[in-house]
Amino acid sequence: MKEFYENEADNVIRNSGYGDADQTEAAENAAEETGAEAAEQAEAAREGTEPEYAEAEAESAGQAEDAGGYEWKAGEEAAAAKAAVAAEELMKEEAAAEEETSKKDPKDREIADLKDRLTRNLAEFDNYRKRTDKEKAAMFDLGAKHILEKLLPVVDNFERAIQAAPADTENTALKGYAEGMEMIYRQLLKELEEAGVKAMDCKGQPFDPNLHNAVMHIEDESLGENVIAMELQKGYMYKEQVLRHAMVQVAN
Repeated sequence: MKEFYENEADNVIRNSGYGDADQTEAAENAAEETGAEAAEQAEAAREGTEPEYAEAEAESAGQAEDAGGYEWKAGEEAAAAKAAVAAEELMKEEAAAEEETSKKDPKDREIADLKDRLTRNLAEFDNYRKRTDKEKAAMFDLGAKHILEKLLPVVDNFERAIQAAPADTENTALKGYAEGMEMIYRQLLKELEEAGVKAMDCKGQPFDPNLHNAVMHIEDESLGENVIAMELQKGYMYKEQVLRHAMVQVAN
């Protein structure tokens, strides 16, 4: 466009018949007018197209937003379709299983029910047997412990009688009597040990309130703190239970 106006200006100058100086000035004026006019036309063209560009940009942005919404909606619809297909397949499988069960012979169903009941009864009986065995063992231990507690004073009296018997005596009858008492005492201890009864070894051991009953207290530098100095009455254990606490004297 600018070249066109410049050519027109040259033609005007040549046709006017001006001199060189005048021609130069006229050419400059024509060029200025041509440049100004071209700039005005370019500005007008730009101003006319700006709203169109803005409108096109807005339209493209709206289209992109609509496309994103369509994609999200399509994803939701696909997920819902998959879930519907899975539910339908599950329903078909359940219906097939029910149909297969209904097609079975009634005798087969009855046999399966009886087998199931028998299995359950056997499991319940096994649990009942284990529970009753455990209860019987607990009752037996409780009864045995009660009887053994009553025998302990007899053991104490045997020990006192053996300690009171003279060690050296010329009386043959008395000596035989003392030996017989000691033999009976050893036999009784053996039977108690086989039944699960054992005497505690307390002297020189640390005091334990779960096993010992302290009835006396002394100060003895040769012993440590809370150490049993003397056993006044023997204590006994039945298996893992305390049958009788030991009566002891504690030092320091």
